[in-house]
Amino acid sequence: MPRVKGGVISAKRRRNVLKRAKGYRHERSKKERRAKESLVHAGKSAFAHRRDKKNDMRQLWIVRLNAALRENGAGSYSTFVARVKKAGVQLDRKVLSTLAKDRPEVFKRVLAKIG
Repeated sequence: MPRVKGGVISAKRRRNVLKRAKGYRHERSKKERRAKESLVHAGKSAFAHRRDKKNDMRQLWIVRLNAALRENGAGSYSTFVARVKKAGVQLDRKVLSTLAKDRPEVFKRVLAKIG
């Protein structure tokens, strides 16, 4: 069987790695080994931060809800959540916060229903 040299495939692999590392500083965008290492670390951070983003968004919803509740004189966030669960309202924090931010009149109706 004849010998096959892997130049074309190696060059393609190197080109793809460097393309993904474009914008990194110094060696990390120029040299294959450093670029590969940077991409591995970046991938780990991206994975972790996707989960962190979910927590950040939940915190944002809670802050928005609390501000809207205090503005409408409906008490604090914690008492509101207890009342929502007791009333059996099936709206989650994301929906309630969106209503409070974008549709305050609808949010007031929800507050009235909860009582």
